[in-house]
Amino acid sequence: MTALRQFEPQDLLRMNLTNLDPLTENYNIDFYLHYLITWPSLFTIAEDQHGNIIGYMMGKVEEDPLWVKFTPHYLPWHGHVTALTVAPQSRRLGLARLLTAALERGCEEQKAWFVDLFVREGNETAVNLYKGMGYSIFRRVLDYYSDDPTGRKSGEDAFDMRKPLGRDKKRQHIRKNGGNYTVLPEDIYHG
Repeated sequence: MTALRQFEPQDLLRMNLTNLDPLTENYNIDFYLHYLITWPSLFTIAEDQHGNIIGYMMGKVEEDPLWVKFTPHYLPWHGHVTALTVAPQSRRLGLARLLTAALERGCEEQKAWFVDLFVREGNETAVNLYKGMGYSIFRRVLDYYSDDPTGRKSGEDAFDMRKPLGRDKKRQHIRKNGGNYTVLPEDIYHG
């Protein structure tokens, strides 16, 4: 039996099942604590019946600053998936969907227009998972990642994937054929 709950500071000492996986991005302690303090309702962990952390979701809600508002790359109030990971032995059980749904509910409560995330173009498993949850590719960010696991080039492109929430009734924050719409990493504001 799996339980979802809000992340707590002492959980930083119990994340080995997830963070030792090579597919998981690791951050410094300050980064995790910043998310816990700033967006506590959007930082969720999944525990197994023995209390082991087998997955977590870090998210936030944000809006680009006013100086970006009059550019074609401006993002209004929206949710963002910063990190989603599930321990290898707990994958394919629906935990990623549960954690993502929890984040989406939190973003919906905070009146966000959509939820977005960045995923490696070559991570077909993740791209298909998100598509199955209603996300679509909004744009391709060229050479977003500084490495390319395939060795074809120096960097790898990212897909900026989005899922509209209830506030976006006209679906103005999604784009058909978004994989063909390219931007550079410097076109994206990282506050």
